Amino acid sequence: MKKGEIIVGLDVGTTKICAVVGEVGNGGLKFRGVSTSASIGLRKGVIVDAEATVDSIKNAVHAAEISTGVEIKAV
Repeated sequence: MKKGEIIVGLDVGTTKICAVVGEVGNGGLKFRGVSTSASIGLRKGVIVDAEATVDSIKNAVHAAEISTGVEIKAV
């Protein structure tokens, strides 16, 4: 990994979806921000509505972009 590279993590859970943004720095990863979105379309860890789940993921990623000022292209 190169210094300044952005890394995004995504946790898709039954109740919420979290997106975490970090930046590679000297000797480690620097925390840039985190966002959450209600998890809609999942029930007991199973996708029951794929479109709603995708929308929930997009909401979490978009909120992370806004809070960090970083354009997220991949997770």
